[in-house]
Amino acid sequence: MLQIKVYSDYVCPYCFFGEVVLERALQGLEDKVEIEWMPFELRPYPTPTLKPEEDYLQTTWQNSVYPMAEQLDIKMVLPKVSPQPYTHLAFEGYQYAKDKGLGDAYTHRMFTAFFQEEQDLGDIHVLTALAKEVGLDAEEFKTAVESGKYKEAHLKALRHAYEEAGVSAVPTFIIGNKKVRGLLREEDLKNLIEQELE
Repeated sequence: MLQIKVYSDYVCPYCFFGEVVLERALQGLEDKVEIEWMPFELRPYPTPTLKPEEDYLQTTWQNSVYPMAEQLDIKMVLPKVSPQPYTHLAFEGYQYAKDKGLGDAYTHRMFTAFFQEEQDLGDIHVLTALAKEVGLDAEEFKTAVESGKYKEAHLKALRHAYEEAGVSAVPTFIIGNKKVRGLLREEDLKNLIEQELE
């Protein structure tokens, strides 16, 4: 079984692209690989997060994100949530979801909620509703996140990303023994996975 680790942040549009491209590249190979989503906070608290109305995001989306979304045929918008949410609560929720075997579904729902529905991933009520949608127990999820039960697991995963895996940008894919920074085209990703499977 080939291990694939994907380091990503829920508010990074390229990470959402990465998820979609990986899913497409894995068609027919699903039973040969195991994917693990790994948290990486681009702007951990108290670093200020970005505001969608400011130049940086406007320009990046016009010049890069929207053209790429069109090319990949993915519906997405620059969310109006301002400033952008911190993702540590969403990631603590991910640790809970992973414990329950629903980490992949939860990750996908975070991306679509933010980039297609402009939901605020920093809000515990929003996160709880989304968790329920993917089949998690809403009350238990909310209690787990609010009590900080998964805070240490999340911080440990972050330390692993920064220190052990040496991840400095997302998305970063570790496919078997190969580390790939940034977004690959579907066919390149597929080739790499097939090479590692051999």
